[in-house]
Parts: sequence; C-alpha cells; structure tokens
Amino acid sequence: MTGTWRHLPAAAREIAVAASDAVAAAQARDAGAYEPAVDRLTGVDRAGLVLGGVVRLLLEETHPDGLDGDDVRQVLERCVRDVAAWRPDVDPHVLLVLLASALGVYDPGDDDTPPDPAAIARHAPLLVADLLAASGRPVSGYLTTAFAEVARTELHD
Repeated sequence: MTGTWRHLPAAAREIAVAASDAVAAAQARDAGAYEPAVDRLTGVDRAGLVLGGVVRLLLEETHPDGLDGDDVRQVLERCVRDVAAWRPDVDPHVLLVLLASALGVYDPGDDDTPPDPAAIARHAPLLVADLLAASGRPVSGYLTTAFAEVARTELHD
C-alpha cells in the first residue's frame, strides 16, 4: 500500500489505492491490471465523487482560462481516440457525462438516464489518465486535493 494513504479512513484509502491502480493501468494500457482496479472502484461508495473531483482539478489546471465547447470536444475526442485502441468498449457518452458533471453542468433531463456507477468507475480512470498526460504530474496530489474538498463539503453540509 502506498504510504501516503495511511492517514485516510478505510473507505477513502480503498478509493485512493484502486483509483491509483486503475489510472496507472490506463496510462500503461494494461487491460489485465485495469479490470481488477475498476472492479474495486465499482464496489466502493463515493469513488465517482472523488474521481469527478480529480477530473475537475485536472480540467482547471490544463485549461486555466476556462473551457468552451471546443475544448470539451477536443478532450473527449482525444480521450476516446487514445483509449479505443485498447478499450474498444469505451463509451463517449459516459466520458461526456463525466466531463459535464465535473464542470457542474450535467443535467440528465427527461430523455437521458445517467450512467450507472459501474460505467462511471470504468471510464473515470481513462479520462483521468488522459488529462494527466497533459499535466505531467502524478495522480496522488489530485486525489489528496479531491479528498480534502469532499471532506470540506461534508463538514459544511
């Protein structure tokens, strides 16, 4: 286990370890390692919330002047194109929901059923790995910040 996660409660530690493993597998395009990591993410409550926070942080860092529709489309297209070679089951709609949710603009409306937690767990590490390539930094710092934001939000709610 990574020593940096020892201070976290057990559930948060499981998210951190599984997310780190899934992102590393996505970066390496290692389907054999990816599957068990996302299976662990699927079984942990609030993993999507934390990974959504990581996506938001990465989007803010890689687009400091903000994002417009073209930026979102470019991120989506790049991620799908890069991932499809080793994950032909990638669903662009799930990635778009992840992007829109991280930006706080997702509204499922009457005609759209939100992706289930398993679909989110299977796609969020792919998007994080893609965005990390642009940042050049490890996922651990983003996870730490995302956990702090979740804790701060829960404290004030």
